[in-house]
Amino acid sequence: MELTPSGHADPFARDRLPPVAQWPRLVFELPGLTYPERLNCAAELVDTTTVRFGAGRPAFHDGEGGSWSYGELRERVDRIAHALSGGLGLRPGNRVLLRGPTSPWLAACWLAVVKAGGIAVSVPPEQRAAELAFAAGTASCSLALCDAGSLDELRAAGVPGLEIVPYGGDGPGDLLALAGRRSPGPYRAADTAADDVALIAFTSGTTGRPKGCVHFHRDVLAAADTFSAHVLRPRPDDVFAGSPQLAFTFGLGGLLVFPLRAGASAVLLDRAGPQQLLAEIGRHRVSVLFSGPSVYRMMLRLLDGGSDADLSSLRRCVSAGEHLPDAVWTAWYARTGLRLINGIGATELLHIFVAAADADSLPGTTGRPVPGWQAAVLGPDGRPVPDGREGLLAVRGPVGCRYLADGRQTEYVRHGWNLTGDRYVREPDGRFRYVSRADDMIVSAGHTIAGPQVEEVLLAHPDVVETAVVGRPDPVRGQAVVAYAVVRKGVPRDAATAAALRSFVRARLAPYKSPRAVVFVDALPRTASGKLQRHRLRDRPEHGPDGSGAAGPPRTA
Repeated sequence: MELTPSGHADPFARDRLPPVAQWPRLVFELPGLTYPERLNCAAELVDTTTVRFGAGRPAFHDGEGGSWSYGELRERVDRIAHALSGGLGLRPGNRVLLRGPTSPWLAACWLAVVKAGGIAVSVPPEQRAAELAFAAGTASCSLALCDAGSLDELRAAGVPGLEIVPYGGDGPGDLLALAGRRSPGPYRAADTAADDVALIAFTSGTTGRPKGCVHFHRDVLAAADTFSAHVLRPRPDDVFAGSPQLAFTFGLGGLLVFPLRAGASAVLLDRAGPQQLLAEIGRHRVSVLFSGPSVYRMMLRLLDGGSDADLSSLRRCVSAGEHLPDAVWTAWYARTGLRLINGIGATELLHIFVAAADADSLPGTTGRPVPGWQAAVLGPDGRPVPDGREGLLAVRGPVGCRYLADGRQTEYVRHGWNLTGDRYVREPDGRFRYVSRADDMIVSAGHTIAGPQVEEVLLAHPDVVETAVVGRPDPVRGQAVVAYAVVRKGVPRDAATAAALRSFVRARLAPYKSPRAVVFVDALPRTASGKLQRHRLRDRPEHGPDGSGAAGPPRTA
């Protein structure tokens, strides 16, 4: 496969793509996925949408009552793009670090960078200096656009050659001051190729050192033209909102790309916890919601606790980022009458590739391949296993994994497929059922145990708020099943509670799956995107029954 002649003056990213022979097979069979050779996705999302739906339509809302129309968004994006390619000297292909809470201005900065031919490298505002130095150094960023209230850690990172420009402040060097209050006129988008790099997204680091995932201009649109267009099916009058940050591809798609592609609007919140989301749903009449299972669970707790939040405007609710427990799906349906769209996606593939909506969405299954995508369950030999048998999930479609100069490319891409690291079963009716992450399987005394299955049972116990189940080294069994649990306020974190939880599991699963120890914790370790970091629990030393460690002696199942 040959790449189109690039529109980038700086070849850094294209030069660090893996060899084409290491790419997965790409699939463009779905109508609408044939893009022109010259393509700028930001121009498509802003300029084309403005022309198509009208400059007066709302594009973004913030949490303080402000609103931007599509015409205002286009004018502000163009002003920033002029400043970038003018006084700030951005050349097409340069990487630009973007850091700040989710807001319309952060979204405008992302769109302006990409429209000017730059490569957006978004990082969460919670990241510390060492993490920021890693991302900026790995992507060789020469410029950073940073929210004026989030500068300290970025400055402390001390990245050589990185020019930091704040936005949202009142100094003369602020980006918005450099961009001016008056528009210098429309900005002509950079003449980028469809397969020029538009963004580098770093994985959450749930399994170790983050990997830089390289995505093209056409990839951004393909995510919208597959999952969003065919499963989510948004309408121009929809209002999107959610908890994921724009720094993560889940949030980038759900809160920026998908609404703009559809001519809809999005509520962009700098704080999007469960309480804030419940309030904003009613205030803005949100109709499409993106979040993760843990946030849906916490919203349900608030609703059960007496919250009077108005959810009547909701018509689509998407859950992704981690496994959706059956109990959460069922409780959300009982409370709202809405079937959660349970999706699985990956930073490597930009967004969701297996999902189900409406009557096809059922508890216990993720769904079917999104139109435009193919999926299979493979055995150790790289061949599909029979339906009903467990194996590794493999997917391919219009977007494929391309790590930035990272030898782990050949681990993720094999046999022409993207191997996501998830264990799945394909049912005879074509639905895909999640089993576990491949590295979450516990082998104890010859038994293979899926940690998420044990978690599902523990979450059904009324005292358990959150839980994670991992395998810990055991001299006799090889691994022992250990459950880390966050329990309700007031529940004793002692041996008696631990014994009750073990008995609860043993009554519902085979005895060998019952945890041999329960560790009570205040909170589970998560990444900034909300994903559970089980590897941190596996690496954690054991403690005694003191309320913060393993409660109750090991016992024979």
